[in-house]
This record gives sequence, structure tokens and C-alpha cells, in this order.
Amino acid sequence: MNSSAAPSFCLQNLSTLGASHTRCAALALALGVLATGCKPKEGAEPGQPGAAKTYDKGPHGGRLLSDGAFAAEVTIYERGVPPQFRVYFYDGGKPVAPSKVKLEIVLTRLGGRVDRFPFRPEQDYLVSDKVVEEPHSFDVSVVAESGGQHSWKFSQREGRVEMSDETVKSSAIEVSVAGPLVMRSELNLPGEIQFNADRLAHVVPRMTGVMREVRKNLGDEVKKGEVIAVLESRELAETKRAFVEATHELAFAKRAYEREEGLWKKNISSESSYLTQERLYHEALYKLQSAEQQLEALGIGKVGRDALLQPGSTLTRYELRAPFDGVITEKNVALGQAVKEFDDLFMVADLSTVWVEIAVYAKDLNDIKVGQDVTVRSEAPAMSATGKIAFVGALVAADTRAAKARVILPNAEHQWRAGLFVNVAVVQNEVPVAVAVKREGLQKFRDWDVVFIRSGNEFEARPLQLGREDGAWVEVLSGLSAGEQYASSNSFILKADVGKAGAGHDH
Repeated sequence: MNSSAAPSFCLQNLSTLGASHTRCAALALALGVLATGCKPKEGAEPGQPGAAKTYDKGPHGGRLLSDGAFAAEVTIYERGVPPQFRVYFYDGGKPVAPSKVKLEIVLTRLGGRVDRFPFRPEQDYLVSDKVVEEPHSFDVSVVAESGGQHSWKFSQREGRVEMSDETVKSSAIEVSVAGPLVMRSELNLPGEIQFNADRLAHVVPRMTGVMREVRKNLGDEVKKGEVIAVLESRELAETKRAFVEATHELAFAKRAYEREEGLWKKNISSESSYLTQERLYHEALYKLQSAEQQLEALGIGKVGRDALLQPGSTLTRYELRAPFDGVITEKNVALGQAVKEFDDLFMVADLSTVWVEIAVYAKDLNDIKVGQDVTVRSEAPAMSATGKIAFVGALVAADTRAAKARVILPNAEHQWRAGLFVNVAVVQNEVPVAVAVKREGLQKFRDWDVVFIRSGNEFEARPLQLGREDGAWVEVLSGLSAGEQYASSNSFILKADVGKAGAGHDH
């Protein structure tokens, strides 16, 4: 990687080092790698925030730390990966194999948190096993062992301002302590009433023919097995005729087979004649089984098949029956209409239950679980019902960025109609969270949601991962621990001061 392609780095605030470490301090400032593209303030005193200095760079674009002939070039790499240390080593200007160096970097953050970074060899550098978390503001200790011990210490300040108690008070900045909270809230989500797809049936004729009877109309209630229409079909007649013929052929073949078997056992008939008759019997058996299965596929069971063997049986008549108790919700057929086997003639829906399909946005997915109590409300008509979440989808749709959840509602009175838009309130009356902050204390800093934590007279922007909220409070999933102090009101003043100080960097 050439120097022009490598990330550039700078440091906003340095601690004053002893005179005996002047050269080490100038080089050690390389670990200001976290402030990409920022500029120190001109005119500041050496060793003070914003002091203008120049630093040696290594061949990979990182800052160079030197101790005699030994040198370490430290970079933070974050192209396509979370920020990580990558450190190169030299002795007398020549590269040193990373496997020959033992390295540890220790970061001490505001408030006393300590991050230790072990390293492993990779290609021609050592890479840290941990992510260099934001904010990149800390005191740094570097210890490298290679034919002796080499160490450097310095500080970096980023997103940090200093403010006395008097200034905090006059600015009306309220300081609170982050901690556990019982959040009381309802999560409101949009929903739509739909037919219960598990109790929805399309009635198709399964063969071509002409409608001779249409007994049910749209909105009619039906019982399971009730005839809703009658079809006349020549195709059905052929299928039934094939069954009747196969039945008779099997009876004849069976008698012939049994007769031939008896003659063969008495040595009156040849074995060849016996085997031929046995084959004919089995062929007739398979032919009848095939005809029975064709009728079974059309919904004609054993009772119906037995009726075909009676004299005067009608071969062209085919009855369409309701698959279960329900209501005709679609009708696409008229008397005398010619139909094909896959025509959708009726739709029967069991309206004793309905589905409530809920859109759950990605940010709310962690709050939705199977079994949660919900309240379903409709404004027009005004009604409500309670239920439980029965299903949460695993797919977030690309167009809506929402997943589906489902509630099954009883609907004995048929008051919930498909297509009705509803509001679904997920009951979250008391939700204990480990750490919560006041919503008014949150600020946007770069691309992060932050609060300004306080330690002594210093405030620093702390990026947070946020969770659920109830309007006044917001859950903190990571970035802040219980017991830490933060600016809970008028924190925009701190953000403005950080901006004036130029204490940020671009990524």
C-alpha cells in the first residue's frame, strides 16, 4: 500500500512530555491516527490543545514512533472493516517480521475505562484483535518488545470540552446519572384484517364441462360437504366408464386366473397357460387401481364409485361440494357456462377467525415476540379486540423495510372484515431496562447518536446504540454504563463548543 492510498491521520490534543522524551513524543503522536483530515488550531502553545506540529510518517502513511534504531509505524485501518490497529516495524530502516515483535497498546478513556489491545501477526504487520471503538479520545500507552522494550505515551482528545461548575450552572446544563429504568409504553403498529389463509379454499372443477346447476351465491353460508354446484362433463363420463369397465375386466380375469390355477395344479393345463392368465389378472388389477385413483382425485370416494356399478347410474354428473363450513366470498360462474379444469369458480372462507397482518419496521423487531398480548383497534367502524402475536416473519421486505407479524382474532359475529385497516398496540406496560437516558440529552454528532458524559470538569461525546423508547426516555443498548454522568438537558451547548474547538475528524 503506497502512502498516497493510505489513510491520513492527525491529533487534536497532546499531553506535555518530559524533555528527555521530546523526540519520542513527536513520533509517538502517530497514534493520533483516529482524527482523519482534521487540522490543529494555529497559535496554540506547544503541548496544549490545538498546538500545531508536524510528525514523521512511515511508508504506509501512518505516524512513525522511534526509539533509537527501532521504529514502529502505527495506523488505524477502517476500509471495509471496523477500525483496527495495524502496526509495522523497522530496525535500522529495514522491515522487521511482525512475528518477532510482542506488542500491547493500552487506551485509557474519560471516566477511567481501560481498553487493552493484544495483537497477532498478519502479512507484514501486527493487527489488533479488538475494534478501536469511538470516540477516539484517550490517553495512550504503547509497549513493544523486540530485542529490548520500547515504550511511548501520549494523549488524544476528540469531541471533548472542558467546562467549570460555574459555567455548567450558568448554561443551565443539567447533569444526570444513567441507570436502570422501568419503561412503560405501548408500541403502535399498522395492521390489516385478512382472511385466515389456513381456512380459505378455492373450488375448481378439476375437469372440463358445462355448469348445469349453481346452488350458492356470493355471501351464502355453506356446510362441509354441501353441494354448491353441479357440472356436466363428458370427460368425467369417460373416466367413470373406464372405472366400470376395469371393474368388470378384473372380475373376469380373476375367475379365469383361479380356473387356470386349479387346472395347472391338477396337471391338466400347462404352466405357460397358468402364468399367462396370472399376468392378465395382475394387469386388470392395476388398471382398476388406476381408474379408482383418477376418481379419487376428482373427489369421488368409495361410496360414489360403488354407486357407478348400479344400473341407471349417471356418468356425466359431477357435484362440487364445500370443503368446510364457511361463506362464499367469491363466485365466478353462471348457469350454462363452459368451464375448464383449473377455473376458479368459488372461494369459500371460514370467517370464524381472521388474521391481523402487522407491519413491523426493522427498528421495532427486537420488541416483537410470539405470545405477546396486543389490542387491535378500528376507528371506522369503532371496535376493538385483544389477542396474541402468533407469528413473526423472518424476512424484512425490500420495498417496505418491514417484517410481517400476525395475530389470529376470533370472529364469531363476522364483524372483522378483510381489508379493514387497524391499529395494533403491542402491550409493553412495564419494561425494565438496564440503562436509560433522557431523550432531550441526545444529540447528533457526525453520524452518531451521542450523549455528553462528564468526568470532573470535562465533557465528551459518547456514541450510543439505542433501543426502545417511551417518549421521554430512551434505552441504551451499548456505549454507556449505569452510574455514568451525562448532560441530560441543554447538551446542544456542549455540541456547539465542540464544533467551535474543531475537535472532530472525518472518516
